[in-house]
Amino acid sequence: MRERQWTGDGHAVQQRLTTYEEQAMELGKRQAARSAGVGEAGVQWPGLWRSFLWRRINMLGKYFGKVLGFAGFTIQYGCITHCAFEYLGEIVMCSGPSMEPTIKTYDIIISEKLSRQFYRIEKGDVVIAKSPNNPRMNICKRVIGLEGDKVCTGGPLDVYKSHRYVPKGHVWLEGDNLHNSTDSRNYGPVPYALIRSRACFKIWPPHEFGFLKESPNSTFPR
Repeated sequence: MRERQWTGDGHAVQQRLTTYEEQAMELGKRQAARSAGVGEAGVQWPGLWRSFLWRRINMLGKYFGKVLGFAGFTIQYGCITHCAFEYLGEIVMCSGPSMEPTIKTYDIIISEKLSRQFYRIEKGDVVIAKSPNNPRMNICKRVIGLEGDKVCTGGPLDVYKSHRYVPKGHVWLEGDNLHNSTDSRNYGPVPYALIRSRACFKIWPPHEFGFLKESPNSTFPR
């Protein structure tokens, strides 16, 4: 009985040792797998993270590509618009009574700059120019005389008319509303270089849509 009991106990001890060895081997495999970056399910975690980061980088690359494309599109057409307004023409909203009845306050007109650049400004044209008294302000007046022309420097109601010649490189500008206009009769001839553009077409109000009318003062004795 003692021998059988010892034998049974030895078998139990052997089973326990085998179990401990298996657990130790399993623990060693797990530690080796963790050190190698492999999980219990056999997934390689560094590879998974690389795939995740790569997808994120691709998404960010596409996003920034769209942003840069939109920015380039905006800059490109902004430059085209700037060049068009700087060298070809512009849209102007007028204010003030000096050009009534041809142009009234809040009228919107289109002006072109080619005539100014190629020295095609003529008598009777309506121009946009820098004010000789305030360079920050633009004025809208009609060209009454070019260089070398003899012009009247007084108003339509003056009994005695005074005249002068427009000097070289200058123009004589007056408003159509001669009774309520500050123009060359006050500050003298205007240098041609101050002319910015020639007003040619009215787009607002709708019932006055079309080319600008001639001066209402053309019949007045000057």
